[in-house]
Amino acid sequence: MFSNQLHYLPLSPLFFSILVGVLLGLFILIQLGALRYAYMRLGLGSGAALALLVASLIGSYFNIPIAELPEQEIISGREITYFGIHYVVPTVVDWPGTVIAVNVGGALIPGLMSLYLLARYRLWLLGLASTACVGAVCYSLADPVPGVGIALPVFVPALTTALVALLLSYRQAAPLAFISGSLGTLIGADLLNLDKVQGLGAPIASIGGAGTFDGVFLTGVLAVLIASVSSWIGGDRLAVAIRGPLTPGVPKAQQSERHDQRETKV
Repeated sequence: MFSNQLHYLPLSPLFFSILVGVLLGLFILIQLGALRYAYMRLGLGSGAALALLVASLIGSYFNIPIAELPEQEIISGREITYFGIHYVVPTVVDWPGTVIAVNVGGALIPGLMSLYLLARYRLWLLGLASTACVGAVCYSLADPVPGVGIALPVFVPALTTALVALLLSYRQAAPLAFISGSLGTLIGADLLNLDKVQGLGAPIASIGGAGTFDGVFLTGVLAVLIASVSSWIGGDRLAVAIRGPLTPGVPKAQQSERHDQRETKV
């Protein structure tokens, strides 16, 4: 029926290519070893960390419908500019009304990853507090945008997340940044504003899709960078905390390589 029209890139090709370029830059840094400790602080192997971000980009194309709003005049086949970012309004034919959907790359994947980090590091209270702070800021700054749904200035989630995570727990700032940046944005910007979607003429109001996907994706990148910065500042003390004492007589580089292999398996 109309299921094939549900899937589209939430950003214009130019802006989507910029996010791909950010991901490629992160990949190069990881391969050069510049972010050696970053993915360890997130509880992931380097391959898993990159796979998560790649899956988010690819998954942004796919939407899972969960509800439909009453039939109304629908905007179709346009690009809407909001705070300098070009969002795509898909071209639809014989559309029933506004379809409420969940974006795979912008909501499902980061949401599941956030739950994993909450459980792994037992950050229930800090996670709740940081998510509430980020959610409150996103809710207050989110705007209903005709044709798109709910949109948020792209750097609001990342900047708010960095400040909140570092203030609440410098030691756990990396996982907190991912958790609060993902869940706070999705809850504050999208879920708490669903009542404002009616009448915007958006063919698809995607939770974690157009309007918020770029912010959610950038918070994932930010979490890796925060972990990297904290590891550079911590230096060898962080390495000891993560790896344990070095084994006498075994080269430090060799021990690092063995530990990375164990982390990747996890």
